[in-house]
Amino acid sequence: MLLWENMKLALTAIRVNKMRSFLTMLGMIIGISSVIAIVSIGDTMRSMFAKEYEEIGLNRVRCYVMKFDGYYYYSENFTADQFNEITSVFADSIEYISAGEGGTATAINGRKNYDMVCTGVRGGYEKVQKVDIIAGRMLNDKDYEGKKNNIVLEEATAIELFGTADVVGKTMKVKYTQGGNGTFVDDFNIVGIYRNSQSVLMKLLGGTDNTRGLAYVPESIIFDININGVWVIDMFVSENAPATFQSTFTNYVARMTNAQPEDVRYSSAREAMGEADSILGTLSIAVGAIAAISLVVGGIGIMNIMLVSVTERTREIGIRKALGARTGDVLTQFLIESAVISLVGGIIGASLGAGIVIAGGTALGVDVVVKPSVMLMAFAFSALVGIFFGLYPARKAAKSDPITALRYE
Repeated sequence: MLLWENMKLALTAIRVNKMRSFLTMLGMIIGISSVIAIVSIGDTMRSMFAKEYEEIGLNRVRCYVMKFDGYYYYSENFTADQFNEITSVFADSIEYISAGEGGTATAINGRKNYDMVCTGVRGGYEKVQKVDIIAGRMLNDKDYEGKKNNIVLEEATAIELFGTADVVGKTMKVKYTQGGNGTFVDDFNIVGIYRNSQSVLMKLLGGTDNTRGLAYVPESIIFDININGVWVIDMFVSENAPATFQSTFTNYVARMTNAQPEDVRYSSAREAMGEADSILGTLSIAVGAIAAISLVVGGIGIMNIMLVSVTERTREIGIRKALGARTGDVLTQFLIESAVISLVGGIIGASLGAGIVIAGGTALGVDVVVKPSVMLMAFAFSALVGIFFGLYPARKAAKSDPITALRYE
């Protein structure tokens, strides 16, 4: 019998028993839709993490020293001299370097106060790190070289202090404490305003906006604001840096700060992205495997209904074999029927799973990732499940004795 004729017989059997066929497919629909949804969510999260780290900069590295005194850990600050030494020694391997968070300060405008964190930067910072300047400009080399009291505020800080973000050109006071030297208040000129937009990923994860209140000042004055030094070095490693840069750098910093190499924390955005991608990939596989258990249940349902179908059509099988149908023809007919039931369920399930993910992504404003290759694999796997679980009923039908089958009522 031709393949197309077997297909028509299978589709006719499904159409004649619509409700029974649908209930049989239900296990496949649920299983495939769950797997597609879980894998697509995992791929979407991985894509979002990749975009997030690309915005941060894959070559971005944050380095700090954590020492243990026998009771607790504490950070070892970098002095201005140490920072300048690092900048000079590793100039060929570092594309950009800044003093990172230099400490907390209080922005003052009249009677209004607002706590913020001052970060020291040099000219060109916006070339390696995305800064959404909405008014004025970012700090440049002239600000750094001239040790100018210029500042770039976050939009929310400006609104809190002045009631508007239109404050470029205005002056504000910044109060900071220099360790045991007391508290100082200096006038700063506002040269720029930036907008801190929390990423969709952080919103979905329920993360807090840990850069809120961050202000940029020239790195050359950050050590005046925090005389005790800065606790973290923020740098962008050059693509041409030697492969041994990390070990060379950490060992150098350890000797400089009288610490052990393991006390030097070297946090790379590229490594963090790799770890996040690996974790998400493992979770997707694990949860997908759990969801795939329902496919086994669906396959058992197909086997059960095919056994019922073989029993109901025993006389039909006898007539066909009496008219010359070979064992292989009957086997193929029932295998195709079970495969079609499973495949149709897989197509519905894959479409449903992809639709749920796309609808959810649209509602949340997320660009979802539904890979065509995953959909095709789902269709193929559905057909294989139908063939595997339909094999026993098909073999039972194919081995039926035509004389006994014709006597069946």
